[in-house]
Amino acid sequence: MVLDPGHNGGNAAAPEQINQQVPAGRGASKACNTTGTETDAGYPEHAFNWDVTNRIAQVLAERGVRAQLTRGSDEGVGPCVDRRAAIGNQSEVAAVVSVHADGSTSPQAHGFHIAYSDPPLNAAQRGPARELAEAMRDGMRDSGLPISDYLGTDGLAPRDDLAGLNLAERPAVLVECGNMRNPQEAAAFSSEQGRQRYAEAIANGILGYLG
Repeated sequence: MVLDPGHNGGNAAAPEQINQQVPAGRGASKACNTTGTETDAGYPEHAFNWDVTNRIAQVLAERGVRAQLTRGSDEGVGPCVDRRAAIGNQSEVAAVVSVHADGSTSPQAHGFHIAYSDPPLNAAQRGPARELAEAMRDGMRDSGLPISDYLGTDGLAPRDDLAGLNLAERPAVLVECGNMRNPQEAAAFSSEQGRQRYAEAIANGILGYLG
């Protein structure tokens, strides 16, 4: 597995670097990376992504699945979105899962959704990525987490604008765990118990896909 904790803790201090344009697939380009969002209390998405991803890796290791992360700390800058995709493409891995949390402007909006590349650009995106998205949705839903009520349909969100998914040559999805502006989800994201719950739910989705 390749696990991709979105954003990075040093991005905000390096605007020139993260604002550089890089390939985003489908003939488009976009910023190297962004700072991500945060809860109203100031808990940053990059820290949430980093913590949850490491917890996922630990759960997977306990089940005999090795996971590589696209970044080695929460204090650096980047990597750019095209480099993150390349890490997955260069590895002989079964799947790539990118971990994020959303920042909807509506505090009532809540729930997770799973993004995948659509229309597909290669064989990995055509069938396996959709299968991974469905397995991830099922694993998180069956763990008791609510499906998004503001983005996607039944927890699935086909996208054609996400570089990491457009450039993927392995089955790849992006998990938006929920809305950091929603008070209940923000409280869960900010607690160790809550982050462990999300990690176990995402790991369950991965294990369901791997069979």
